[in-house]
Amino acid sequence: MQAQQAQTLSGGFDNLPVQSAHAFRAVMEAMARPGQIQEIAGAAPPAPLSVAAGSVLLTLCDGETPIYLAGNVDTDEVRAWLSFHTGAPMVGPSHAMFALGAWDALMPLSAYPIGTSEYPDRSATLIVEAETLTASGAVLRGPGIKSETTLSLPEVEAFQSNRRLFPLGLDFIFTCGDRLAALPRSSEVSRSSSEAVAQQGVL
Repeated sequence: MQAQQAQTLSGGFDNLPVQSAHAFRAVMEAMARPGQIQEIAGAAPPAPLSVAAGSVLLTLCDGETPIYLAGNVDTDEVRAWLSFHTGAPMVGPSHAMFALGAWDALMPLSAYPIGTSEYPDRSATLIVEAETLTASGAVLRGPGIKSETTLSLPEVEAFQSNRRLFPLGLDFIFTCGDRLAALPRSSEVSRSSSEAVAQQGVL
């Protein structure tokens, strides 16, 4: 019990003004430059959360930002840590401003709020814990991208469908270790040329 309490109380930003500012800048850079991988640190969350996911949550969440935990990240330790450090309430997917988990655990995307025509910003941001995060794979184009860039997305079709909802839709932050990359709803996603050729071969 004491060990669990100690874990709950620890793992936040040691130097709050400095570390929170650095983490916030990393998140904003990632959102402004879709697909560009940023380093982020400061948090030491309980397993299985990554440093990046914990740092993003400490940076963006407070008592007025409901969180949905999906799959193996929904543990008593994670709930206690988030409640202590952010005060964020835990909710179901339909009421979440932020959702956290592995890609498969976060399905279906239709469960999350996508905003309304009057308030498109009232939508969810999904923080996807990825096993790998590299500048390869799907091709990204759109605002904040000079020409095009690539990112190792878990699939393509879901993000294409999300883009068709714009200005409504979901925003995504991918985390892995101490790195993150973002995919706002405004980004256009397509397969790489090699993936497209491979798919045509299957068809």
